[in-house]
Amino acid sequence: MGSRGAIIMSFFGAVFLALALAWQWQVSGPALILPFLVFAFIGAAALHVLRQLGGGNVLSSRARRTLLWASTGEGIGIFIAINIVMNLHRPEWRLPAMALVVGLHFLPIAYGAGFRTFYVLGAALIAVALAGFALPTPFAGELAGIAAATCLWITSVTAVLRDRRMVPGRPLTV
Repeated sequence: MGSRGAIIMSFFGAVFLALALAWQWQVSGPALILPFLVFAFIGAAALHVLRQLGGGNVLSSRARRTLLWASTGEGIGIFIAINIVMNLHRPEWRLPAMALVVGLHFLPIAYGAGFRTFYVLGAALIAVALAGFALPTPFAGELAGIAAATCLWITSVTAVLRDRRMVPGRPLTV
């Protein structure tokens, strides 16, 4: 789940922050590019490490299957969750609902891939979502969007640094 997963997680971290900027603070235009600059930085670092590793980790068939089903469920779950909160006339809950679904999707991946860090990430995203549901209106989406992006970016950087330690000829201490 290393650097390859870091690219995906950092992209979705940028999406969370961009949505928070657009939905909560009505930011538009070129300012929405800023979160994707963080994604570009993490992605470039991950690609650099992947080139040095010769492609990175290979997932087992069980891990690939779990990732496929969890990601499919995540996409469907986000669609359903957003529709539910919009039908409840609570648009400020869109980002907490998304964070909840994303957090839940990491739990089967943690189990299927044997990657314990995803239990922590999933729990953190679920906690962020629950806090977002509990907070008053202006803060719900802000907290969920910013905190979800932060959780995903921290996990991405951690994965890249972990893979960097595995580069052949590089000392294990960084």
